[in-house]
Amino acid sequence: SVPGTKVELTVSCRNLLDMDTFSKSDPVVVLFVQVSGSSEWKEFGRTEVIDNTLNPDFVRKFVLDYYFEEKQNLRFDVSPPGSHSALLGAQDFLGQAFVALGEVIGSQRGRLERPLTGVPGKRCGTILLLAEELSNCRDIVTMQLCANKLDKKDFFGKSDPFLVFYRSNEDGTFTICHKTEVVKNTLNPVWQPFTIPVRALCNGDYDRTVKIDVYDWDRDGSHDFIGEFATSYRELSRAQSQFTVYEVLNPRKKCKKKKYVNSGTVTLLSFSVESEFTFVDYIRGGTQLNFTVAIDFTASNGLPSQPTSLHYASPYQLSAYALALKAVGEIIQDYDSDKLFPAYGFGAKVPPDGKISHQFPLNNNVENPSCAGIEGVLESYLQSLRTVQLYGPTNFAPVINQVAGTAAQVTDGSQYHVLLIITDGVISDMLQTKEAIVTASSLPMSIIIVGVGPAEFEAMEELDGDEVRLSSRGRYAERDIVQFVPFRDYVDDSGNQVLSMARLAKDVLAEIPEQLLSYMKTRDIKPRRADPE
Repeated sequence: SVPGTKVELTVSCRNLLDMDTFSKSDPVVVLFVQVSGSSEWKEFGRTEVIDNTLNPDFVRKFVLDYYFEEKQNLRFDVSPPGSHSALLGAQDFLGQAFVALGEVIGSQRGRLERPLTGVPGKRCGTILLLAEELSNCRDIVTMQLCANKLDKKDFFGKSDPFLVFYRSNEDGTFTICHKTEVVKNTLNPVWQPFTIPVRALCNGDYDRTVKIDVYDWDRDGSHDFIGEFATSYRELSRAQSQFTVYEVLNPRKKCKKKKYVNSGTVTLLSFSVESEFTFVDYIRGGTQLNFTVAIDFTASNGLPSQPTSLHYASPYQLSAYALALKAVGEIIQDYDSDKLFPAYGFGAKVPPDGKISHQFPLNNNVENPSCAGIEGVLESYLQSLRTVQLYGPTNFAPVINQVAGTAAQVTDGSQYHVLLIITDGVISDMLQTKEAIVTASSLPMSIIIVGVGPAEFEAMEELDGDEVRLSSRGRYAERDIVQFVPFRDYVDDSGNQVLSMARLAKDVLAEIPEQLLSYMKTRDIKPRRADPE
């Protein structure tokens, strides 16, 4: 996700345990953040103390950096003031809650209520969390300017004017943020409309000075200064209803000449603002991520009962397939309200009649191939390994077309599908798969491919389309919807599986927010507003 997506958490509690004999408790909430890939918790911050209440609404908020592609585990401890959690006596503790940041953002309207636990035999009440993305001021401005009667600077012919925009900084200095094109040989130029993020223009501060210099372009780079004027975002934005005319002044001329009026004028012809929406806007507006899993059951994986097989699960360690599924699934499930995941296998002979299938439900239920939670998918996967015969060929197209068929039913932006294919990578139906992906690229879906085992994955790299846009029979994919990673790049020698799987999930999921946004943008779908309470 975009670096610097900051999320503000507001905390309230309801029906806290009453510890004080004489008055109600004086609660404070301490937030701990789990260090990625370890079991260590670090204190992140604490709310203020609110005296004498069992239903506190805290004013002090927590501002966290949010990454869709990481599991960001949070722990909230509720206690009376002065007691540091590490030293909390049992008599002081009012309860705690564990929650992933993605769960809060993925819940309806970014609101989540969780029971507090941790005091044996007592009801500890609940904690309420509200997540809001801090407005990073994501508006984008389009404006057009023209000028009249600019000073003539060139000996032969008229001037070749262009504009330079500067935003002012806190310390009074200026930073260049935009240059228009040069309009040749005229004192009355009309510049092309241009677009600029509001952040770049004024850092989100609408009253900050924006300085604009007018220059006459010279081939040798020694452009002549014609004059300058100053404005602000707020002043510019008034041009939505009327033309704004600025006088271009040259301070040196002003000092020298008594009769100096100006060096021409610049008129703002048009000014419009558009919002750039973010991934969080859509999730908060109710867009659901639907997660489907497809697992490679071809013979090239090796017999599941043999330790050399990619499907081999020892009593001590999950197979590469199970690990990849867990790593990606555990993050995505926070954004899927029903937590039901259709799961398929491909490339096996399936009982009772040993037919080869490229999309058999792992739970053996054709009517309803959904499994409950990632744990449900893992169970069905292990069950299937015992009942089907690994075979071939390795065909991706059937399962891609299956998910595409579902995605095509709802294209209004309320549903987005993510298909995870885990494979040992020797693909048999490359042409059909390319065709399927090109078709799917206009639908609300993304495909993640995790390659396990030692194979060379050139075919997968081609499907990924990062280097060259994927095409099939002369049709190009409308957007890049495939993300491929080889599992072996994430198995680290130190054997820290938790950390290596967190890295895997991070890399395969990193492109999903952008892919979802590109779908919404090309369809001009705006996020549904989270209704105010």
